[in-house]
Parts: sequence; C-alpha cells; structure tokens
Amino acid sequence: MSYPEKSFIYPTIKKIDQTDNYHGTIVADPYRDLEAPDTQTTQDWVEAQNQVTFSYLQEIPSRETIKQRLTKLWDYEKYGTPFKRGDNYFYFKNDGLQNQSVLYTLPNLDAEPRVLLDPNQLSPDGTVALSGLAISDNGQLLAYGLSTSGSDWQEWKVRDIQTGSDLADHLQWIKFSGVSWSHDHQGFFYSRYDQPNEKTKLEDVNFYQKLYYHKIGTSQAEDVLIYHRPDQKEWFFDGEVTKDGKYLIISVLLGTDSRNLVFYKDLTNSNAEVIELINQFEANYSFINNDGDIFYFRTDLDAPRGRVIAIDSKKPNLENWLEIIPQAVEKLQSARILNHQFVANYLQDAYSKVKIFSLQGSLIKEVELPGIGSANGFAGKREDTETFYSFTSFTTPGTIYRYDMQTGKSEIFRQPQVDFNPDDYVIKQVFYESKDGTKIPMFITHKKGIELDSMNPTYLYGYGGFNISLTPNFSVSLLVWMEMGGVYAVPNLRGGGEYGEEWHQAGMKEKKQNVFNDFIAAAEWLIANNYTQPQKLAIGGGSNGGLLVGACMTQKPELFAAALPAVGVMDMLRFHKFTIGWAWVPEYGSAENAEEFKTLYAYSPLHNLKLGMSYPATLITTADHDDRVVPAHSFKFAATLQECHVGDAPVLIRIETKAGHGAGKPTTKIIQEAADKWSFLVKVLDIDLSLFSN
Repeated sequence: MSYPEKSFIYPTIKKIDQTDNYHGTIVADPYRDLEAPDTQTTQDWVEAQNQVTFSYLQEIPSRETIKQRLTKLWDYEKYGTPFKRGDNYFYFKNDGLQNQSVLYTLPNLDAEPRVLLDPNQLSPDGTVALSGLAISDNGQLLAYGLSTSGSDWQEWKVRDIQTGSDLADHLQWIKFSGVSWSHDHQGFFYSRYDQPNEKTKLEDVNFYQKLYYHKIGTSQAEDVLIYHRPDQKEWFFDGEVTKDGKYLIISVLLGTDSRNLVFYKDLTNSNAEVIELINQFEANYSFINNDGDIFYFRTDLDAPRGRVIAIDSKKPNLENWLEIIPQAVEKLQSARILNHQFVANYLQDAYSKVKIFSLQGSLIKEVELPGIGSANGFAGKREDTETFYSFTSFTTPGTIYRYDMQTGKSEIFRQPQVDFNPDDYVIKQVFYESKDGTKIPMFITHKKGIELDSMNPTYLYGYGGFNISLTPNFSVSLLVWMEMGGVYAVPNLRGGGEYGEEWHQAGMKEKKQNVFNDFIAAAEWLIANNYTQPQKLAIGGGSNGGLLVGACMTQKPELFAAALPAVGVMDMLRFHKFTIGWAWVPEYGSAENAEEFKTLYAYSPLHNLKLGMSYPATLITTADHDDRVVPAHSFKFAATLQECHVGDAPVLIRIETKAGHGAGKPTTKIIQEAADKWSFLVKVLDIDLSLFSN
C-alpha cells in the first residue's frame, strides 16, 4: 500500500472530563463538545479537518481523471416512472448533469412535454431539492415539498398545473410526511410538528407529530387538526385518502418499527370520529385499496414474507378477516390494484418478480421482466389498463416500460443511453455461510476477464437493517469503480428485508452482531475464493451501513485495507438523544435499558476503538446539515479514531457543507464525493490505473 512519507498531524480539540454512568458502567465521552455543531470550537475543528483531508485528496494524481470520467458517464438522460392524474401524464427527467431532476407534464404520450417544476431554478448551487409531491385526482393542482441543504425539514407549496403559477399556500414545520388530496380537490391531509427552535432545529428531538387538513387558499394557522395523541409523543401519523374518496386511512407508526396501527375516518360525515381498526402493534399493515367498506392490506401477520388480506370495516373482528393472496416462498414487497386485478411485487433472492392475481386471489400470470434486476412502479387506478414500471440492474440503467394490463406486453417508453457496453461485465449471485451457518446471498459484479489471483481491488458494500432490501441497481459511480478494475460485492445481510420479517428480526437489537458476522463472512469468502486479499479490500456503507462499517473495522481491523463509513450511527449510547434518533430504538434498543446497553456497548463503533491499534485507511464522510444522523456521530468517531490509530494509513473525515443525509444532494456534490472516494481508494489500495482511460 502507498502512503505519504510524512506522518499525519491531525487537528485536535480539547478533551473534557465527561463521563456517564450506564447501569454501573462508567463510560468516558471526552469529545462531547463536538455534539454542538455551531460553536466556534467545533467549526474551527471542522475547517481544520477538511483542510487536512482535501490537502491529501488534492495530491492524488488520478483524482481529476476519475472526476472527468464520472462527469462524462453521468451526462445521460435519466427518466422517472410516468404516472397519470386527470387527463395528464407526469414524469421526472434529468438531462444529464442537472443538479436536480425536473418534473414534466404532457397531455398524451406523443405530445411535447412541458416543464411543470424545475428545482434547479430554486437555488444557484442546487441545494434546494424537491422532497415530495402529490397531484390532485383531477390533475389540476400540484402540492410539492422542498428541502434546503439536505435537511429533513420541509416546506410545502401548491402550484396551478395549467398556469404553472404558485398559489399563496405555504406550509412549514413538516417532517416525515407526504400529503394526500381530498376527493373534492379542495385540500389535503399532512402531518407536521409544532414550530421548532430555529437555532437548534437540526439537533433537537422531534416528538408529538400531528395530522392536519389544509384547505387551499387558507393560511396554515387555519388548518384543521384531524388527529393527535398528546399521550403518545413518539407516534407518527400517515394519512391516505382512499381512491373513492370515502375514507381517510391513518397509519400509526412507532419510530422505525415495521409494526403499525391502522385507524380510519369517514370523510362523507363531517362529524365522524377516528375509528381504531387495528389498535395493537403486532404486525405490519400496508393499505392497498378498498371496495367500499372492505379494506385490502398487505400484512406480515402470521406471514413473515407477506400476504394480502381483506378486512370488512363494519365487521372488523379477526375471525371475519379474509385471506386473498397467501404467503409465498418469495417475499411480498407491495401490492396494488390495476385493471381490477392485484399486481404483486415480490423479491426472490433479492431481485424482482411480479405476479398478477384476480381480486379473489387466483394467479393469472407473471409479468415478463427484462432480466434479473429491480422493477418498481405499477402505479395507477383500479380501472387503468396501462401502467409504467422502471427496470434496472447493476449494468442496466433505469429503463422505463409501458405495460399493457390486458395483453401482458411490455414496451420501452424511455431508454437512457450511457457510454459503456454492458456486455463487458459479469453479474453473478453466490451464497455463502455466515458464522452461524446461515446462507447469505451476495451479488458480485466486475469486468469480464479479471483473474481470480487475489489481487483485485474490491469494494464490499452493505446495509443490513430497518427491513431495507439491497437489490440490483445501476450506478455510474460503481461503473467507474469497475472500469478501474474493481470488483463490486453486495451481500444481502440479515437485518434487511430481502426474505421478510424473520430475516429482518434476525439482525435487530440483541441479534445485531449477526449483521456484522454476515458482512465479515462475505469478506472472508471473497478472500478465500481468490477475488481479493485484505490489502486490496475496502468496505463501505451509509447511515445504518456506516454503523456496519464502523463496527466491522473495529472488530476486524486486520481484514480490511480501507473503510468508507458514510453518515454513520457511531455512538450507540446517545443516538436516541438527537432529532429522530429515538425512532431507531425499536431497531437497535436503548442504552437506557440495562440489557440493551450491554449489547450496544459491545459493538458501538465509537466505544470500541482501542488506543495503539492500527486501523484501515479510513475516509469518513458526513454533512454539516445532516439532521437524520447528526454529524456529531462522525465527528466524535473521527476524533477518537485519529487519537487511537497508529501507523501511516490516513484516517480522515470529509465534511460536506450545505448538505444533509443524502436525499436531494445535487449532482455536482455527488460526483465530487464519488471522485474523492475512488481516488482515496486508488491511493491506499495501490490500484494500477494504467488500463483506465477516460
């Protein structure tokens, strides 16, 4: 490996004598001051860290070449999946290097599209992003949410689709909420918090969400409070109007727990109370559609891989529930009703499989997909005979298909053209054993013709949490990595949603170590099968995946040459004290619980760094406006890692400004960050780029 001749001198910050008593265990937290992002001390430290990091990155000769190749490849048209409201179609498109995608509308598929909303006009640097939208059923009004600098906080506005002009409506203090229009197009339902403290809103905890109705043309102060629970500060409310406009379905969530409650309100009766249909947190219930008083749900009750049931709201007792589509071998991700049929989207070993059933639950046919990959979309109304879906894989850019529900035929609607040949690459799926013998699937992608001589630079990427599935997906950044001769490996770790709720729960709370064992076993399999060796192996992941990287690099530092933890949850003892961190307690547990503290303390990346240990070359990435996983996690981890680490391998932190957790990040920032990550790996893994051309 190649490192600079001179030793690194890292910026320091004064340590404080801060300790906490966790159930009799005294834990030091000497860098607690870094939890305050706006103090001069923290800002000086951030500036000094960035100076060290960017000075190092700027000296890497390949950095500019990699950035140029990324920019060239990124410059292709990207399309979103079209959907129809009223008489008009709507879809997103990015010309190539636009910082944000643009929303277009057109009256028919052969017409010239018209720009409806261009977020690139909202800020010169692209840091104001569209964070949500909802179009009224008549296709005349657009409600849209905006996020600034990557924050989870949103403000919502309303636009007249015909004129393209905004109305006076302006809603604030919204977070973790979409909107749902009433059937009369006069207003919409949404959830928000009370007005936050402007100075500390990026760190303060968020409690007591409330569900409101906003009538178009009125001020937010006049919005009608539909439902709130002063006795349940941690409940979230998601209001969805049924397609017939008769009911408001209220999904009640407790943090990130996949289990939820379901309430409803009769919108045809202004005096109707909110009725509790499902009032126990026992399973997940995702509303699909309704036939009058009959509600259809996708649920994992007594079916960890999912099934479809019908509940008669007039006879809601469990004995009256009807199973429509039984649990299958594959995991049922979602279901919709189109052409008076269920369209069910499954995962089979982490790739898409789509089946069509009658409303009585009989299998009609399977949708012929273009290959092994990820299919998403299939939106529309129950009477629609056409729909659209996107399909992508590791070597297939997102292609949009129009699907005829009557003939079962797919035809390409939009296909991007990217400057590479997918036939030059190999995609395979292998299954390996984790520490306890569990079989774990892993996708491996690379250029054809590489030799299994243990010399290939390899990027092992994972997540493993929150019931989230990692499925095949196209990425220009990863394409450039493979062009440089790199191998890209994605294991589907426990804690994810690839095989249903049992798979998810096998990586939660006291079983979280399973996730790290799965990831470590993936690395060991790649080494044993001669793809790579520890000196050529890098690991990466973001958010919960950043936690994964932090835990694995502290548990097995000798197994990896490089680590790229992004916006990671690194302090497992205090994560619940900031913004929305409390909502992750159902997934992780809490240090306030004595038994859960033992589990968390045993793997918390921040608390398992050891003085005098040699760690992998590390590039931590975070953002100063991240109010999902506050930057204090990365700040304290970086300061401690730099203090503990011995050896010449650089351990750096790259702190993005005017950016958040990742959603809505402008293209320019994405490309620059990718160039920095890959050039860092070129340096520390000693990658020969003689065959790489731009």
